[in-house]
Amino acid sequence: MKIGELASATGVQIPTIRFYEQEGLLPPAARTGGNYRCYDESHVQRLAFVRHCRSLDMNLDDVRVLLKFKDHQRGPCDEVNELLDKHILQLTKRIEELRSLERQLVALRAQCCAGQVAERCGILDGLTIASQKQ
Repeated sequence: MKIGELASATGVQIPTIRFYEQEGLLPPAARTGGNYRCYDESHVQRLAFVRHCRSLDMNLDDVRVLLKFKDHQRGPCDEVNELLDKHILQLTKRIEELRSLERQLVALRAQCCAGQVAERCGILDGLTIASQKQ
């Protein structure tokens, strides 16, 4: 299949497919006589794996590690477990940060009622005071 067909089959944009090839996440495709890339089912499967890992917010380095283990399945998977544990910890921290941000925004929103003129807007005042503290 050509790159457009691979994109359709996986839901991955063509520039992203090319980028993943450049990054070594996808093996180079065979070329036709007209120099078109020619992909097969193994590319579809690998790209689907990469896409799913990315949908789990894994960075490219982590995906590379996972692909290494997927390609060489005879070894122990301790590093895979460690990678996922680290990712879960980072995600937990980010969730805590987002909850803190939510609390700040809710508190800020509570500082202003509808119908105020901008010069008496509690939200703008709160943002101004906070910006001056930084």
